[in-house]
Amino acid sequence: MRRGIYLRIALITLTVIMAFVFLLPNTPFFQYMPDWWKKNFTKRGIVLGLDLRGGSHLIFEVDLKRAREITLERIGMHLQSLLEKRGIKSSVSIRGEKIFIQPLSEEAKKIISENYPDLSISLQDTKIIASLPENAFKKVEATSIEQAIEVIRNRIDQLGVAEPTIHKQGESEIVVQLPGVKDPKKALEIIGKTAQLEFKLLDEETQLWKDLPSLIKPQEEETLLAQWKSILPEDDEIVFQKITNKETGEVYKRPYIVKKNALLTGDLLAEAHVSIDQRFNEPYVSLRFNEAGAKIFEEITGKYVKRRLAIILDGNLYSAPVIQEKIEGGNAQISGNFTLEEAKDLAIVLRAGALPAPVKLIQNVTVGPTLGKDSIEAGKKAILIAALFVSLFMIVYYRLSGLIADFALLLNIILLLGALAALNATLTLPGIAGIALAIGMAVDSNVLMFERIREELRLGKTPKAAIESGYKKAFWTIFDSHVTTLITAAVLFHFGSGPIKGFAVTLSLGVAINLFTALIGTKTVFDLIYIGKESKSLSI
Repeated sequence: MRRGIYLRIALITLTVIMAFVFLLPNTPFFQYMPDWWKKNFTKRGIVLGLDLRGGSHLIFEVDLKRAREITLERIGMHLQSLLEKRGIKSSVSIRGEKIFIQPLSEEAKKIISENYPDLSISLQDTKIIASLPENAFKKVEATSIEQAIEVIRNRIDQLGVAEPTIHKQGESEIVVQLPGVKDPKKALEIIGKTAQLEFKLLDEETQLWKDLPSLIKPQEEETLLAQWKSILPEDDEIVFQKITNKETGEVYKRPYIVKKNALLTGDLLAEAHVSIDQRFNEPYVSLRFNEAGAKIFEEITGKYVKRRLAIILDGNLYSAPVIQEKIEGGNAQISGNFTLEEAKDLAIVLRAGALPAPVKLIQNVTVGPTLGKDSIEAGKKAILIAALFVSLFMIVYYRLSGLIADFALLLNIILLLGALAALNATLTLPGIAGIALAIGMAVDSNVLMFERIREELRLGKTPKAAIESGYKKAFWTIFDSHVTTLITAAVLFHFGSGPIKGFAVTLSLGVAINLFTALIGTKTVFDLIYIGKESKSLSI
């Protein structure tokens, strides 16, 4: 009997020590710990959520219309490539949500059907018209949102933001919460950059090339596009290169005519990192394509020697080098008078992958750290007041047994905070509410046991026998109530998001720890007081 009690005491002592160890990073005492300790435990501790720590709350909207267009463009590019490889001279163009292939041929129709069975095909005069059914477009939209969430998550991970919250909202919105972000503007730029990398040929053969102005002011861009829209060939478009005068700081734009169809896109990238040009001591972004991309890049550079290849990111031309020879190995570079910081940011978005469609920021709310501090203080005050009143009630109503219940309550709070710190959990305002609820449940379990013990005493049993019988009879009632609460918490965690998940985690830990403190903690104290004694009274 005594051995069992000592084992329980050892278990309680060990769990309390572990809780304090994991909680140290959240206390001022952590700075006095040895370096090896800091190194191993510095990433532990409770992380404060957006509502407590401050940070940025962003809502992005995915351009689903553009996602449809990009899908059709990729299908069109692939069809053009397939037809060329089969020796079929044809023109592939996209208007609206339809792909036009001309001239009409049975072989072209067969190639389309074999490679894209989902496409609906119709014939019109000398054209083949292909279109995607609406259910296929809906699948594209759903996939685009999922991919956008994953890309945003990858970019945020490279920014080093602790415990970000990213989830879908409504049909096309993505909610992003960044606790403790010190430079929200930079984070916003990196998250929102589409990073659509394209390699396109300059159309220097068109007669219109000589009529293009060499430089324009940024505000003249829309006017120039409107003027040239009607006279440009159907398969051409105008893109601009940003030019900055290093002496005056003035910004200009240089227009270029390029082919609409991209020869290669950034989804085949394997690596992107910053390098320094030793000749001019300027940073540039070095690219390496995967096996498929390297093969395509080799074919392009071999086919278009002495032609200029435009490197375009999000519609902006960065450079247009002349292809001197076939390039093997799939290596390329983007240079454009970058600062080191700009080159690093560009490498981040290229490494993390391109967003499947443009995203637009529709809400940007910054939560100040002062508001978070006030929330923490209010939460502390609420928990302390609740714990104080509950403790006083237990002592007044149950006397010495109430004091034992208060010990279990204190143990519950210490272990709960230690468990949150060990899991590196994020604490939010709903999480603080979960701690307050755990306090109430801890007391509720003891009330059930104490009332059972009182019933046993009224039946004439000795204090020791009443305690044993009371704990046994109350066990299943307490266990059942806690299991149902755990199920509720699991549902909240699965279907909830952000702060709701924080509440569910706190509640789940509180329930599990409450079972330990109520059934083992208080029972151990009672056994220490009454073991080996035949007391005739029990203070309850």
